[in-house]
Amino acid sequence: MRITFLDASTLHRDDLDFSPFEQHGSLTFHDTSTPSQILEHAKDAEVVVTNKVPFEAKTISQLPQLKLILVAATGYNHIDLAAARERNIPVCNVAGYSTSAVAQHVFGLLLNLCSSIHRYSEEIQSWPQSPIFTRLNHPVSELAGKVMGIVGLGETGSAVARIAEAFGMTVQALQREGASPSTRQRVPREEFFASSDFISLHAPLTEETKHLINSETLALMKSSAILINTGRGALIDETALAEALRSGQLAGAGLDVLSIEPPESNNPLLANDLQAQNLLITPHTAWTSQEARQRLLDGLLTNLEAWIEGTPDNLVN
Repeated sequence: MRITFLDASTLHRDDLDFSPFEQHGSLTFHDTSTPSQILEHAKDAEVVVTNKVPFEAKTISQLPQLKLILVAATGYNHIDLAAARERNIPVCNVAGYSTSAVAQHVFGLLLNLCSSIHRYSEEIQSWPQSPIFTRLNHPVSELAGKVMGIVGLGETGSAVARIAEAFGMTVQALQREGASPSTRQRVPREEFFASSDFISLHAPLTEETKHLINSETLALMKSSAILINTGRGALIDETALAEALRSGQLAGAGLDVLSIEPPESNNPLLANDLQAQNLLITPHTAWTSQEARQRLLDGLLTNLEAWIEGTPDNLVN
């Protein structure tokens, strides 16, 4: 069996062992695959592993030997599922592997913004000049007693809620139709945005959630509020958020995702006057702990072996 990983550099940093895959066939790595390279890189593969490399209907139709698509991620919107189904090609993803890492990252961003750690650490050379033993140049606030608003109480949102409660925070979720029952309080939209001290986004990207954070919802929020997004970049209207941060309408934001990745240089959130003041941006690294990537690799292997045994698991098509 020929197995090809089309964008291995998204997962592999020479700290993971792929040798178990070689028990099932020959394994070929491509660090990246541009759209024009997909057919060349995948032409001999029966099994393709892709994180973000797209598989459109036209691509699938030109790979007659392809029998299985393994998605090295939870999201699979870059795969034409109908086209794969028509060819009887299973598409399998891996869910839940990064829950702990992402929840940890949420609080890494939040703690930096609340404690001004990033500001003080960049100004350490100013400490020797201080006339007193400390410095009081930047605001510091506590998490205890605050309200954490969570959009999307799935696996990751629930993990964030548990950590927030351990910090002594009250947790509330955005009320929406069809939401699963929860022991945590759900509040209507306007009340949610107006009463949350911090808001963490964990909702899937749909037509209903796109630009959930916009000029209207930002206007509802407290000027002392902090927004955290480790979900999907397009949940936020980036121009509206940049203006809210610049004007002081919002106290701060911590983002691990943007609407286009890598971002374009003219992204409004990359403006020099926003960076390192009330905005922290990390390059989609919340999921990248060694432990999370190992769980992802294990999930890919499990999906491959289940398919070999004739019982495909984690099917999304």
